[in-house]
Amino acid sequence: QVQLVESGGGLVQPGGSLRLSCAASGRTNSIYVVGWYRQAPGKQRELVAHMPSVGSTQYGDSVKGRFTISRDKPNNMVYLQMNSLKPEDTAVYYCFEAGSYGNFWGPGTQVTVSS
Repeated sequence: QVQLVESGGGLVQPGGSLRLSCAASGRTNSIYVVGWYRQAPGKQRELVAHMPSVGSTQYGDSVKGRFTISRDKPNNMVYLQMNSLKPEDTAVYYCFEAGSYGNFWGPGTQVTVSS
């Protein structure tokens, strides 16, 4: 199994930046996909960023050019750098990892973009 814990969420003004972190523990050597999803109130969970071990990184259309996913594999960390934040980016952000033992989600971290 893999355990995920997100951090770094909070309140930020429009145009500001935040960096989310996801710490993984457990059978992390089995992971071959990492990513971030988000869910706003009353909406379905949507893709933010998807990074496979092999292949291209994908971003949701609404965050392309503003958000960047990165991975520190030796330290079992995944990051989401979010720039030029907009009120519509307000959501709970979830870290996601997929591997040989299944799909795993963190509990989420709240990001609120408001003046």
